[in-house]
Amino acid sequence: MIVVTGGAGFIGSALIHGLNNRGVKEIWIVDQVDHPEKQKNLNPLIFDKLVDKDVFLNDVLEKKLPNCDAIFHMGACSSTTETNESFLNENNYEYTRHLASFCLEKGVRFIYASSAATYGAGENGYYDNESKLKLLQPLNLYGHSKHKFDLWAQAQGALKKIVGLKYFNVYGPNEYHKQEMQSMVRKGFLQVRDTGKLRLFKSYKPEYADGDQERDFLYIKDAVSMTLYFLDRPNLGGIFNVGSGKARNWNDLAKAIFSAMNKKENIEYIDMPSALIKQYQYHTCSETQKILNSGYSDPVMSLEEGIADYIRQYLILGKHLGSRST
Repeated sequence: MIVVTGGAGFIGSALIHGLNNRGVKEIWIVDQVDHPEKQKNLNPLIFDKLVDKDVFLNDVLEKKLPNCDAIFHMGACSSTTETNESFLNENNYEYTRHLASFCLEKGVRFIYASSAATYGAGENGYYDNESKLKLLQPLNLYGHSKHKFDLWAQAQGALKKIVGLKYFNVYGPNEYHKQEMQSMVRKGFLQVRDTGKLRLFKSYKPEYADGDQERDFLYIKDAVSMTLYFLDRPNLGGIFNVGSGKARNWNDLAKAIFSAMNKKENIEYIDMPSALIKQYQYHTCSETQKILNSGYSDPVMSLEEGIADYIRQYLILGKHLGSRST
């Protein structure tokens, strides 16, 4: 049996879809179905049980959990604008710590979602090297909550046995419930469909033109492939970046959206909200040598390939992973 926390969410539901494609059906999903789109994420999936996250934690703390082979801990508050530090500490740090402690004690494979937000502005690079963990300075409370657990795992010597995955800018089907935290691919698709134009933030640094701020964009299907790679290698531990290894800018993304939709390019640059200006990242790019050196060799879709697949096979058709057209 495999447990996926956050299994009704974006990466979690896509991961279960990937497990189903492997023939894995004995799955517990830990989540709250608090949005209609989350239910649509679940509808095509095969699993045994849907468990509330608090009930599941109680089972873990009281050692009532049935025998399981692995826990994929994808559940967390992922809002980079969340200001309730106490909530983030309990939901993102303490919850993860309890699950990790249980898995370490019982010998259960534990693979959890860290975040590229832990790298902050990137002043210390984007290297998934545990020796550099203490140097990192996240820009927001979400990043701090993820970083806090990474440091705990390191202090416990747990990174030899568990895997923390630092996901970069993942986009793709099943993200529809995420509201403001949806990828710019989905937001841009809706903008172009409804208005014929796409809006991007202006740049506030002279070395970057408007829309030339860079991100490491990764299609969800590649993120799932990289995540399942670690299930197949139970002796592999540590923190690993999950990204394309290439920095692309927002203008590139916008052009790929217009191309996939067969629409004429029409980009409008708008002011950035003042609350974001000081914590905005102008460049992110994952260092992928570590996962490649460990043996991962699957090719990664280009930004243009991923966006075309997402828009033409899912967004235009109103589909979720594994679903029929709606």
